[in-house]
Amino acid sequence: MFKLICFDLDGTLVDSVPDLAAAVNCMLSDFDRAHFSEDEVRGWVGNGAQVLVQRALSGSVNIADDIDPALFNDALASFLKHYSANVYTHSVLYPNVKETLTALRDAGFKLAIVTNKPMIQTTPVLELSGISEFFEVVLGGDSLAEKKPNPLPLLHCLAHYKLTPADALMVGDSKNDIIAAQAANFTSFGLTYGYNYGIPISDSNPDFVADDISELLSAVKLK
Repeated sequence: MFKLICFDLDGTLVDSVPDLAAAVNCMLSDFDRAHFSEDEVRGWVGNGAQVLVQRALSGSVNIADDIDPALFNDALASFLKHYSANVYTHSVLYPNVKETLTALRDAGFKLAIVTNKPMIQTTPVLELSGISEFFEVVLGGDSLAEKKPNPLPLLHCLAHYKLTPADALMVGDSKNDIIAAQAANFTSFGLTYGYNYGIPISDSNPDFVADDISELLSAVKLK
């Protein structure tokens, strides 16, 4: 039924919040600002580094409209420095990720990463988590002119493999993944355990909803 499966990274394959939260708080320390808990930061992840830093400076998922541009630029540089130094210190793969990727690869599926994480951090996370070998195409948030929820990265994957939307499935934990999939006419597979700002992934109406990534094997008829 499917030939290509695109995966989000943070919140889908890797729980990266422990390292993201540590980097956010190191950045805030650089500017003598109060820290936030890991659970608070967890609700801010999913739209890339720039938005995460804006939310941290705002102290809320809702970005303040009075953030000084110079402060933001300095804070972003600080965050990227701290996070790049520790991208996979406390992060972990979610249960059954490696086993599921192995089964899909062995069955002949083309597997790609479509994340909003910058490539300078995406590459080491894939390598250090031991899953880089599964993906021929890896797109970060700065790889193309647009990122999710824009469908451009998914359409880029289709063009690379010379496939049609009917051949493709997008797997993610956020409404951004589902919106991008729907805009690209991909089938969508939503996971309940990731980072979606406290909103059930089912609210975005994915074609499949699952609590464990291993359920993907049933969706693609491997079980």
